[in-house]
This record gives sequence, structure tokens and C-alpha cells, in this order.
Amino acid sequence: MQFTAEHEQLRQTVKRFVEDEINPHVPEWEAARTFPAHELFKKMGNLGLLGIKYSPNYGGMGLDISYQLVMNEELGMINCGGIPMAIGVQTDMCTPALHRFGSDELKREYLAPAIAGDMVGCIGVSEVAGGSDVAALKTTARSEGDDYVINGSKMWITNGTQADWCCLLANTSEGPVHANKSLIIVPMDAAGISHQKIEKIGMHSSDTAQLFFDNVRVPKRNRIGIEGAGFMMQMIQFQEERLCAASGALKSLDRLIDLTIEYCKERHTFGQPLINNQAIHFRLAELRTEVELLRSLTYRAVNEYISGKDVTRLASMAKLKAGRLLREVSDSCLQYWGGMGFTYDNPLSQSYRDSRLISIGGGADEIMLGIICKFDGTLPKKAKK
Repeated sequence: MQFTAEHEQLRQTVKRFVEDEINPHVPEWEAARTFPAHELFKKMGNLGLLGIKYSPNYGGMGLDISYQLVMNEELGMINCGGIPMAIGVQTDMCTPALHRFGSDELKREYLAPAIAGDMVGCIGVSEVAGGSDVAALKTTARSEGDDYVINGSKMWITNGTQADWCCLLANTSEGPVHANKSLIIVPMDAAGISHQKIEKIGMHSSDTAQLFFDNVRVPKRNRIGIEGAGFMMQMIQFQEERLCAASGALKSLDRLIDLTIEYCKERHTFGQPLINNQAIHFRLAELRTEVELLRSLTYRAVNEYISGKDVTRLASMAKLKAGRLLREVSDSCLQYWGGMGFTYDNPLSQSYRDSRLISIGGGADEIMLGIICKFDGTLPKKAKK
């Protein structure tokens, strides 16, 4: 990955924004179990940070995804996981398919305000019965004249209590499960929509909701692309979501290791700094090496994505590794903080709570392994009936 002066300028802009507009408020937002999404996103929109990789025709910067990677890396310096996840939903989860496949009318109505920070979006894929098994979703969008009538529910929806619109995946016909789904932009003030907030063990500052759709009527012009292509579009959209998760982990991991090194230099046991123990400084060196390997994998995947290649395999590997390494680093480093690591407001305990989700959301570790096996040709063949 070759970073330019423009990359560095963007990096400094995001760094200052995190230091000035986000981190000072994290304790308050964590305690409140939510954050002011419209207020924060508007500030980001004013700086152009919500449309880095999107067309200038809709208010974006028109840059390649390497610039989005730079922003996601810097968002890893936020002192919690909930806020960068909520931002990632806006920039890398609910908008990629809309930008790539949506009509000009639909993009002007929903994408442009999302890039400007005037609207908050969410992505509606997961359901109570399962999140990773996308083909098995039950929510329906029945055709009725020029409208779809939507019934069903969605679960674990980030930004769900504050969103202005939802990029919803629903069954629009009978037939093969990979060809009967469509992505539809659903305004969240439509009649028949309700939500219930979900409490979680981590990611507290990010609001999460279950959404209910009871005969919600949406015009068919709100469909992204052609009917029945929603599953394919969502699989493409997942590539950017998983690259977002991997790139967002990099500086967060470095930060945890840096904080632990600093603490272990200051903490003395048995007459010497804790860092002097070979078992500790060797372990931290191992963890740092793992972070650099993840960085190389993520950068490679982004480079190949920019060149137009299908990076499903690499993005799945990066996402798998990011989730597992976040758990490993959080747990290992917390141990060296001793009792202080077990206190609620410690940065390691914060990561210990928040990072567990990365191995679940956006495709669980087991789904990532299945995708990798599929590309490697190692999945067992189904028995013939």
C-alpha cells in the first residue's frame, strides 16, 4: 500500500476529529447507551468523511477505497467500539449497494443526505432466527401494484433507533433462496414500523434495535437494482463491510499493545518493572507481529479490490483474523494489567467487552471459515438423495 500526501491529510483530519469531537464524549455516551448520531454524522458530513469513496455527483469525494481504509484505521483510535461500528454502518454497510446499483433518483433521495450527514442509515439483513444464514431470512416484501408491502422483523440493527432509512433485504418472490430477494430502501417513518432497543454486553454507545414491519408500504422505485438480485448485491456489500472491520481493528490493536507496554513499564512487582519479565515482553512482541500480519493481509485485500478483483476470500480471511486477534490481544493484555484490567472503565476491559462482537457480526467466524473452504475446494460434497 502506497500512501500519498492526500492520504496523510485525510488521516490527520480524522485523527483531530476523533480527539476533539468523539473521545471526550465517550464516557457520557457509553453511560447513556447511545450517542447523538445525527449531530455527530452532520459534523462528519461537513468534513466530507461520510462519502470518501462515493461519487461527487452525490456529495462524495470520489476517492478509492484506500482512503476509506485510512479513515477506518484512525477510527480505531476511538476509546470504544460502538461509535466506529455505527459510523461503519453508514459508510460501509448500508450505502455500498445503493451507490453501486441504485437509481439516480434513489441515490439523490437517500445516499446524498447520508453522505452529507443529514440522514442516518441502517442495514436490515439479520433476523431472530439467524444472521449469518442470509439465504434463510423470512421477511417478505409482497408486490401490490406499484408498491411492496413488507412484513417481518430484523434483529441486531445498529443505528436502529435513530435511523432515517433502512437498506432492507427481503423476499420479493417465491423460488430459489439466492434469487428471490431484493434490497429495498425503507424510510423509517413509514406507517407500520416499530422498534425495540436491545441491551448488549458491550458496544454500549451504539444503539441496537429489533425492527418490526407490519404491512409497511414502500414504492417499488425504492428497490435497489433489479428484483431478485438482492442476495448477490448483499454479498458484494459484505466485502466492504468486512474490509471495514479488518481495517478498523489495526490501530485499535496497536493502541491496546502500546497502552499495555506503557503500563507494564510503570507497574513494579518484586522490585522491578513488570515489562522486564521475558514472558511478558516476548508475548507482546508476538502480538505485535500478528497485528502486522493482519495489516499486510488487509492492505493486500484493499489493493486487489481497487484493481477490480473479487476479494471475498481475502476479505473473509481478514475479517476472521481481525475478530480473533482483537479477542486475543484484549484478553492477553488485560491479564498484565491485573486487577486494574478488570475495572469497568479500563481501556482493556472496554475492548474485552466490545471486540467480542467482531467474531459474530458481519458473518460469524464459522461463516468466514466456510467461505474460505469454499474457495479452497475443501468443503465436503453433499450426499446425493
